[in-house]
Amino acid sequence: MQTFDTVSQALTELKKQGYSEDFNLMEEFLECRNGQYQITPEYFAVDSFYRFEGESDPGDESIVYAISAPKFGLKGVLVSAFGVYSETATNEIMEKLRINR
Repeated sequence: MQTFDTVSQALTELKKQGYSEDFNLMEEFLECRNGQYQITPEYFAVDSFYRFEGESDPGDESIVYAISAPKFGLKGVLVSAFGVYSETATNEIMEKLRINR
């Protein structure tokens, strides 16, 4: 797996690889294009992820997910803090985004 020093480097490279959508984590689905697409867990896959740990500020910790949804012809990214698991998403969504693979 490729490594990056910063979140912005990861986003730039993933965009070059066609991950152009910005996904938002909702309770039961991932959303993009201002709600035009609402993609439930059975229709998306986490292709890769990159974890970033803040050197001095724990608030800088985040994960960049590269996500594809072939049924909709979409590829994009979800950027989330490590605290994503405390948000109000369903267990099904959380299982898809779990990084201890």
